[in-house]
Amino acid sequence: MIKYIVFALVLGGIVGYLNNDFGSSLATVLVRDYLFNGALAALLFVMGLVFGLDRDAIGKMRRMGLKILVVPFAVASGSIAGAVVIALILKINVVATASLSAGFGWYTLAGPLAGQLLGVKWGAFAFTTNFFREMLTILTVPLAVRLDKYVPVAFGGATSMDTTLPVIVKYGGSEMLIMAFSSGFILSLIAPITIIGIASLV
Repeated sequence: MIKYIVFALVLGGIVGYLNNDFGSSLATVLVRDYLFNGALAALLFVMGLVFGLDRDAIGKMRRMGLKILVVPFAVASGSIAGAVVIALILKINVVATASLSAGFGWYTLAGPLAGQLLGVKWGAFAFTTNFFREMLTILTVPLAVRLDKYVPVAFGGATSMDTTLPVIVKYGGSEMLIMAFSSGFILSLIAPITIIGIASLV
């Protein structure tokens, strides 16, 4: 599955690049505003269908108990703490680095928001680091799941509720659907708060 994802990503990049060369703004609008959102909605529909077909889904949620809350908050804490360590090693602004990592992989939010709060340079850093987090999650899931089935969920961060959800479920098993989705959902809810809250300390 991974090779098909990489192939699709590379092909999409090439097509997008060629589209820009030809200056087709209509194609850009169609892809950005309609095709992307439509594909994401279809993906979430299929994941919801899988959840609905699982007769024991509610029971699984009950058995997970506080894990549904513990996992996303552990992921959030680890992401921010890791960013602080990296900032200290690289001797760059600790607070700004922590703020951009608080997007938890949601690059379409982290980039623009960090750009508004911290400046264009940090906005670009936020977009890039969160984008690579998503890409690395997709590429490393087959290996990460061997360490522990929760590792890909942590890697995916906020994206584990949508774009990285299919690969997490494929390699981690259908029992990871609820955990991955709930973790990504909670992280997506708190990401704007954590980015703004940490950035305000600069």
